[in-house]
Amino acid sequence: MSLNLNSIRLGGKDVLPLIEGGKGVAISTGASSGPWAKAGGIGTISAVIADQYDAHGNVETHEYLGRTRADRHEEMIKYSVRGTVDQVRKAWEISKGEGHININMLWEVGSAQRILHEVLEKTKGMIHGVTCGAGMPFKLGELASKYGAHYYPIVSSGRAFNLLWKRAYKNVSELLGGVVYEDPWLAGGHNGLSNAEDPTKPGDPYPRVLELRNIMRKLGLGETPIIMAGGVWNLKEWKDWIDNKELGPIMFQFGTRPLLTKESQISDKWKKRLMELKSGDILLQNFSPTGFFSSALKNSFIGELVGRNDRQVDYAPKQSEEFNTEMVIDRKKYFVRGADVEKVQNWQSTGFQKAMKTPGDSLIFVTSQKCAEIRKDQADCVGCLSQCRFSSWATNEKNSTGRLADPRSFCIQKTLEDVSHEGSIDDNLVFAGHNAFRFGSDPFYSNGFVPTVKQLVDRIVSGD
Repeated sequence: MSLNLNSIRLGGKDVLPLIEGGKGVAISTGASSGPWAKAGGIGTISAVIADQYDAHGNVETHEYLGRTRADRHEEMIKYSVRGTVDQVRKAWEISKGEGHININMLWEVGSAQRILHEVLEKTKGMIHGVTCGAGMPFKLGELASKYGAHYYPIVSSGRAFNLLWKRAYKNVSELLGGVVYEDPWLAGGHNGLSNAEDPTKPGDPYPRVLELRNIMRKLGLGETPIIMAGGVWNLKEWKDWIDNKELGPIMFQFGTRPLLTKESQISDKWKKRLMELKSGDILLQNFSPTGFFSSALKNSFIGELVGRNDRQVDYAPKQSEEFNTEMVIDRKKYFVRGADVEKVQNWQSTGFQKAMKTPGDSLIFVTSQKCAEIRKDQADCVGCLSQCRFSSWATNEKNSTGRLADPRSFCIQKTLEDVSHEGSIDDNLVFAGHNAFRFGSDPFYSNGFVPTVKQLVDRIVSGD
């Protein structure tokens, strides 16, 4: 098919309206974003604990040697800054000045603003813009504009952008590059699903994006691009959005498809798994220590979390009419509902003998080995999030959320570092968009074909 895909002018340059979605940890690298920019689009590098290189160009292992969480947090910042700078320089060399290079930051990363300040200071003239979501990045516009960089907030509703604009962005409007609308049901990674929205009932993105555009028009932003992200596989399925006067200028972000290219740094076994996925193999779940919903591959890692959360009963420290039955577990007394006693005994008889308290006044039951692993992961926390439900770390004066660490979650830094460096695809968190199963049915990937980034961009421009 033929698409009228016109270039769009951003930052004084005409670029294709195609953005590579940012994926951390160490997934969106200079090796893939550089070619994407060279092909005429906007390549994106993840600024979340990016890989750094030694003098010979080899990836250096991140070793956390600090004795305290605060010490390890400083190491995490150092790795993120140095790694992102290395990746930006690599992308810059590859792109040879074509297209644009963006960096992506999860706003809920610990010391996100500090990391961005240091990266932007060290990469002046190389970075076109900063995309940022998973939270309300009120300081993003002010921060990016200090270095002459454009900013691209990621939102899942017009209401969220309206709040960002009124409280912060109206003061630095000249460098607002675009607004990323990320579908909270279909996008990979962390999603902006609100408490009012049903995770099992995806909403139509068109009226939501139109609402965002109408709000932007009232704010004088009728010609500022909206970037559609999440659920975008090819452009022929979005042809009614292109040159649509009602929607105004639209760009498209591709997060999932760039995973499967020759330049993509993910492991060969990960690429192979992508080609084997079936519809329904991606789960929208809320186990993340960020507190956000996120979309990931259904595997043994997710299965263990599901089981861990299912083996759960409420308890009380004192006997009451409701919690009327005493149980002694690991020499500690708990009062549970009488109806739950048999469940607990069944779990214990099958090896789930350890009870772990949650902040929700419940107990989960795990094996001794899993209990030890959870405790170690919590103790080894590097402070990668501004607030972590799993370890109770927070980047505040007390370095604490003030809440009990939640064993129903997991250490996200540990698992994402592992899977991005040849780790198991079954035993780690593997983020993916809900269209990832289409690798197996799209004729472009027939017979295991893995394209270069340029071949992928050309294919997308063609409509497929």
